[in-house]
Amino acid sequence: MSSTSSGWAQLRQQARSLETQTQNLFHTYAQFASLNKPPPNPTEEELRLESQLKDLLEQRESLISQLSRLLDSEATLTSSALKQNNLSRHREILQDHRRELRRLSTAIADSRSRANLLSNVRSDIDAYRAANPSAEEADYMLEERARVENSHGMIDGVLSQAYSINESFGLQGETLASINRRIVGAAGQVPGMNYLIGKIGTKKRRDAIILGCFIGFCFLMLLYFR
Repeated sequence: MSSTSSGWAQLRQQARSLETQTQNLFHTYAQFASLNKPPPNPTEEELRLESQLKDLLEQRESLISQLSRLLDSEATLTSSALKQNNLSRHREILQDHRRELRRLSTAIADSRSRANLLSNVRSDIDAYRAANPSAEEADYMLEERARVENSHGMIDGVLSQAYSINESFGLQGETLASINRRIVGAAGQVPGMNYLIGKIGTKKRRDAIILGCFIGFCFLMLLYFR
C-alpha cells in the first residue's frame, strides 16, 4: 500500500510539472499567432516549440495511463475516490491543452496564408505595373482624380453647412424683428405704456450721466493728489 501511494505521488508530481511546462511553452508559441507579418515559412523555433508541445502532451498521456492502472489496482475506496477526481482533472487539462495546440496551430497557419496571399498579390501588381508603365500612370491619374473629387465633396459639404447656418441666422433675425414689432404694438395699445417706457429710458440716461460725472470727478481727484 505504501509503495502504491508513493508511486501515485511521484506520477502526479511529474504530471503537474509537465502541465506547467506545457503552459509556459504555450505563452511562447502563441506569439507566432499574433505576428503582423509572419515569415512565409515556419521558423526553426516555431517548429521546435510545436514539437516540444506535442512531446509533452504524449508524455502526459502516458503518465495518465500509468495513474489509471495504478488506481485500478488500489482497493481502498475512500482514497480511490479522491484519486479518481485528481485523475479526471489531469485528463481535462490534457484535453484543454490539446485543443489549445490545435487552435494556435490553425491560427498561425491562417495568419501565414493571409500574409503570403497579400505578398503574392502585391508582387503581381508590381510586376504588372513594371511591365505596363502606361497602366501605372493611368492608375495614378485615377487616384489623383479620386482625391480631387473627395476634396470637392468636402468643400460642398462645408458650403452647404454655411448656407444652412446663414439661413438659420436670417430666420432668427426675422423672428426677433417680429417679436419687437409685437412688443411695440402691444405697448402702443396700453395707455401710458409709451410714457412709462420713455421715463425708464430717461432714468437710464440720467443714471449714465451721473455715473460718468462721478467717474470723471474721481479721475480729476486722482490727478490732483498724485
